[in-house]
Amino acid sequence: MLYLHGIGHFHPDNVIDNAFLESLDIGTNDEWIVSRVGIRERRTCLPLDYIRETKNQDVRASQEASTLTNAECGARAAKLALQRAGLSLEDIGMVIAGSCAPDTCIPAEASAVACELGLDVPAFDMHSACSTFGMHMHFLSHMSTALPEYVLTIIVENISRVTDYSDRSSSVLFGDCATAAVISTKHPSRCRIAHSSFGGAPAGALDVVIPRAGFFAQNGSKVQKFAIKRMAQLYRECREAAGPERAPDTVYLGHQANFTMLKSVAKRCDVPADKHWFNIDMFGNVGAAGAPSVLSQHWDGLSTGDAIGMVVVGSGLSWSSALIDVGD
Repeated sequence: MLYLHGIGHFHPDNVIDNAFLESLDIGTNDEWIVSRVGIRERRTCLPLDYIRETKNQDVRASQEASTLTNAECGARAAKLALQRAGLSLEDIGMVIAGSCAPDTCIPAEASAVACELGLDVPAFDMHSACSTFGMHMHFLSHMSTALPEYVLTIIVENISRVTDYSDRSSSVLFGDCATAAVISTKHPSRCRIAHSSFGGAPAGALDVVIPRAGFFAQNGSKVQKFAIKRMAQLYRECREAAGPERAPDTVYLGHQANFTMLKSVAKRCDVPADKHWFNIDMFGNVGAAGAPSVLSQHWDGLSTGDAIGMVVVGSGLSWSSALIDVGD
C-alpha cells in the first residue's frame, strides 16, 4: 500500500493574463482564449518584459532569462509538502523527479532538486510527460521492499520557457508550476493510493513533442479526442474502485490541459459541479504538475471518506490514474 503524507505546490509570481497576450499582437484576445481553452491567467518564471520584447524566440536564451531554476521551484514545493507531512529533510531517503521540460539532460532533475535542498540521498528521474504523477504513484506502490522509509517525488514544469509566444495556439495554454509529494509504503497516513494504473499507446508518440532546444508542438485535435475518451474511462475505473457507496461522490480531478476537454469528460461521466476540481482557469496548462497542484490546493480541506480520482493523459502517448482515499 502506498501512503501520501503531504503534498505541496509552487507557482511563480509573474502573471500572464489574457490582456498581456492580446498586447503581443498575435491575433488573440480574452474572448477568443476563454471560448477555446477556458484559461484567464498563467504563471511564469520568465520576466514579462522578456516575453514582450522577444516572444521567446530563442529557447536557450529563455533559460538564462528565467528568474528561477527548476531546482529552486522544486525545492519550494518540497518544503510545503514536508511541512504538511510533519516531517523534516532528514526523514527523506530518496528523491524521484519528472518533467516535460527539464533544465538539463544530465544530471537528473531529481539530483538538482536534492542538491538544492541539501539532501545526500539516491536521486533519479522517472517521467512520462503529463501522466508522471500517477505513474510515480503506480510504480512506487509496487516497490515497497526497495524503498526507504519516506520518498520525495518532484514534478517541475516551467513550460513557458519552451513556448513560442508568437504562436497563438500554444502561447495561450501554458504556465509554470512545481509540485512535490512525500510518500511511504511503510508508514500509514490518512491519504492512501487505493488504486492506480498506467498505460501507453506509443503509436502516438509524436503527437505531442518538445524537441531538444525546440518549442512545444502537438496534433491538438487528435490528442484532445484521445484524451477525452481515455480520461472518461480512467475516471469510471476510479469510481468502480471506490465502491458503490462512494462512487457517486468520487471527485473528478483531470489533466489540466484545457477547460473544454475537462468539461467534456465531466459531462460524459455525469460529474456534479461540486465534484469537479480544477485550477486551469487561473494557472493554465502546467503539464504533469497540473493535477497534483489542484490536489495540493485542496489538501487542507480534505475530509474523512473523500475519494479523489486523478486521471491524466500525456505525451507518449501515456496515461495514468490514482484513486486517493482519505481516511481518519
